[in-house]
Amino acid sequence: MAEYCYRNDVSSLVLDPHSTSPSVHFHLCTAFSGSSFRRKIFHAVSCGASSHHRRNHHDFTRSASDEPKPKAAAKRRSVNSEKFSDLLRMADLPEPETDAVKTKNGEALEELKRVVTELQAVDSVKRKAAASIARLRAKKDLEARVTLAILGAIPPLVGMLDSEDVETQIASLYALLNLGIGNDANKAAIVKAGGAHKMLKLIEFPTAPNPSVSEAVVANFLGLSALDSNKPVIGSSGAIPFLVKTLQNLDHRSCSLQSKQDALRALYNLLIFKSNVSIVLETNLIPFLLKTLDDMEVSERMLAILSNVVSTSEGRKAISTVADAFPILVDVLNWTDSPGCQEKASYILMVMAHKGNNSDRQAMTQAGIVSSLLELTLLGSPLAQKRASRILECLRVDKGKQVSENFGNSLGTGAAVSAPICGVSSSSSTNPVAGGPKECLEEKNSSEEKRAVKQLVQQSLLYNMRRIIKRANLPQDFVPSNHFKSLTSTSTSKSLPF
Repeated sequence: MAEYCYRNDVSSLVLDPHSTSPSVHFHLCTAFSGSSFRRKIFHAVSCGASSHHRRNHHDFTRSASDEPKPKAAAKRRSVNSEKFSDLLRMADLPEPETDAVKTKNGEALEELKRVVTELQAVDSVKRKAAASIARLRAKKDLEARVTLAILGAIPPLVGMLDSEDVETQIASLYALLNLGIGNDANKAAIVKAGGAHKMLKLIEFPTAPNPSVSEAVVANFLGLSALDSNKPVIGSSGAIPFLVKTLQNLDHRSCSLQSKQDALRALYNLLIFKSNVSIVLETNLIPFLLKTLDDMEVSERMLAILSNVVSTSEGRKAISTVADAFPILVDVLNWTDSPGCQEKASYILMVMAHKGNNSDRQAMTQAGIVSSLLELTLLGSPLAQKRASRILECLRVDKGKQVSENFGNSLGTGAAVSAPICGVSSSSSTNPVAGGPKECLEEKNSSEEKRAVKQLVQQSLLYNMRRIIKRANLPQDFVPSNHFKSLTSTSTSKSLPF
């Protein structure tokens, strides 16, 4: 009777199709390599083909009329070949490493070992050359970053920051920068080895630091500050005043513009940690950011920093105390060509409106925020529209509270005077209820409310007119016509946004 071959997937067990003994023999194949998996597939396909051939041969001995036709046999072989190819494609396993690839990988590993050894050498020339090689190897090769860190390249590179040679400092700084790209473990190891404090020492000399060294230090702080566990360490090390000073002293050269972007992004990362906000407030960063918001190249990053500052009560107080802070932020809402700036400015104003005091909301209203918010709800991005609506709601509630308080105060102070005057009216002789003190107070409250609403309407319309004149480039001494003045005096509360 023909011998059949079966494949068992449990524990990578494959029955041996070549066994000649009556008993069933088997052997184990490992499931951890591509070659073994291909061997399993080959055994399965070949077993099926051989057993099929044995069945056909056994049937032929029994009956010659059952002999398979050559075309049918060729077709079955073609089908088996196609199934075998499909299985190989479905496996999608990597090709086994050739001897050339293994040799190349071995040489690369030996080179990295040699680099780490030379980083610990006594000769400063060898250390600098090794740092340059580590910088190049870690620039684009993720595996090289991991391997260099495992071999112990970070401590000697951090130690090289104590060198007085500028080229050695720069080579070490950029090697550390590349080692930290996309590798949180390396970023933590650099800070743990004292890299942040040693970098600050490079720019604390009595003379002005080397511009190239400063740019490399700023770039390192940007990379290291991206890790949450590094934020408190870098913030307390004195890096924030250095970044603020660097930001203020940069000129408009192309290389300095990159450092300006890096400094802003590093400050943003550091201010995500709330305790660093108090350190920033000890500098003059907030007034500097508000006064330089007209620089469109960096305005969005500046607003992002202010968005982190406004999350704390002391940060909101620092923003509100800056002169013209609210007019500047309201003006950003009119930058229709920058949705990102509009969204961040509206977030800052929204937090100030909801968590600030009444004086902050009054300053926003005086800065003309209402008309800007109305325009933003129509033309802004979906996020900016949502935030503008929330600010308007907050201002509406605040305005209602102010009107109620004013009416309550007038009620308490004017009731004693108005009641007798209304009580002696001519109508009181025939209808004492109609001319009583209660009705007189209600009429006075109603008139006070109408006058307040009318005043708010006129202020809103006049401010809108000034903005239209400014946008139309009309002369500043332009006098509105009497027709426009008559419109402002006859408008109703329907023109109010709240």
